[in-house]
Amino acid sequence: MTTTLATVLTPSPAPVVTYYDVSTGERVELSGVTLANWVAKVANLLVDELDAERGTRVRIGLPSHWLRAVWLLGAWRVGAIVTDHAADIGLSGPELEADEPVRLAASLRPLGGRFAQEPAGFLDTAIHVPASPDVFIDLDPPTPDDVAIDLDGHSLTHAELLAGPRLTERVVREPQPLAADAADLAAALAGGGSLVIVAGAGPEDLERIAAQERATLDGRGR
Repeated sequence: MTTTLATVLTPSPAPVVTYYDVSTGERVELSGVTLANWVAKVANLLVDELDAERGTRVRIGLPSHWLRAVWLLGAWRVGAIVTDHAADIGLSGPELEADEPVRLAASLRPLGGRFAQEPAGFLDTAIHVPASPDVFIDLDPPTPDDVAIDLDGHSLTHAELLAGPRLTERVVREPQPLAADAADLAAALAGGGSLVIVAGAGPEDLERIAAQERATLDGRGR
């Protein structure tokens, strides 16, 4: 099987993405198994309900968050291009800013909670993603040469993202641009590493969480 960002995730029990929000005390840990389940559900929603296919352009308007990782992998699973412009499908956070033909929104409430009421003109991801099947069948999988991201005026294919430096250890990351999160996620999956994303933290928080998670603050892979 050819390796792409659609196939590189291994459904293992080891953590792949751990998310902390220091301001709320939220901690979410996604093992390879759990992340694969979420990704399959997002992929099924994109294809079955939103008519996405290879080359569909998806804007992920979320901050560094565990849901950002889920949606990156969900888009790549179906061969969609993650972009910041000219998108067919737009995903917004609670600010509900989107002008794409198809609009989704995530409340970013702890544990992926729903909006109190589904926003007008948007699909609440916390309603529609969990209701989607958790087995995704690839009818038209992406190839290594398909574009995976088109962000900040630069595009990278699946092969190019996977060819970058690999993360082989557990590392702490503060919030960063989407392109950096995409590169980190690809690096961790390719290298067997793990990401600990920490929002709202000061230096002491970062050191404490790194110690708790047995992660490094400065590892950038090899």
